Amino acid sequence: MTSSDPNDPIALEARTATDGRLFSPSAARNRAAIADVLDVVLPRQARVLEIGSGTGEHAVAACEVRPDIHWQPSDPDADSRASQQAWASAVDGRIAAPLALDLTQDHWWQDVPETDAIVCMNVIHISPWRVAENLAAGGAALLKPGQRVFTYGPYKEGEKTAPSNLAFDENLKSRNPDWGVRDLDAVIALFDAAGFVLERRIDMPANNLSLVFEKAESR
Repeated sequence: MTSSDPNDPIALEARTATDGRLFSPSAARNRAAIADVLDVVLPRQARVLEIGSGTGEHAVAACEVRPDIHWQPSDPDADSRASQQAWASAVDGRIAAPLALDLTQDHWWQDVPETDAIVCMNVIHISPWRVAENLAAGGAALLKPGQRVFTYGPYKEGEKTAPSNLAFDENLKSRNPDWGVRDLDAVIALFDAAGFVLERRIDMPANNLSLVFEKAESR
């Protein structure tokens, strides 16, 4: 999933580097579409925690569309955090110093600053299922009723699954048996068990989905 060389595949792609900033081909393709969705679903003046921030380009795109928000990036990979720090100068201090959060670890949310929303893009299919479980658990621990977790990426939907997502799933599992395109119903059930409802599903380019999970009132 990570590499110390910016020219090696990170998150299944080769990334270039300039002045400490990594550039992601996939982020270049989808960051504008994702930022447009985040513009709608994030509350005003939101303190946003991003899980698995990668190069940091999504943070910049979101903050450019929404100058009222404050963005907290994170990543377990040191090179990615360095890139996030380098990109932060593009939006005048609205991106905080990145955190070294690792969602394979239980209780990863301890000592995380107060947040109003959690964003996680292109992570749960290139990480163990435990990361999805801990994302839902962390959302439950950090957020108040009415606050949201936003996820973006490919999903499987039974017979409706796009052939490209089935092929991608096989490719991921050949690289690491703990990876794979996740079943949409399983992800929804996971968040439901953590106290969230699927507030919104948005079809995105290239057979991806944006999912908005909203924390329910105490059951």
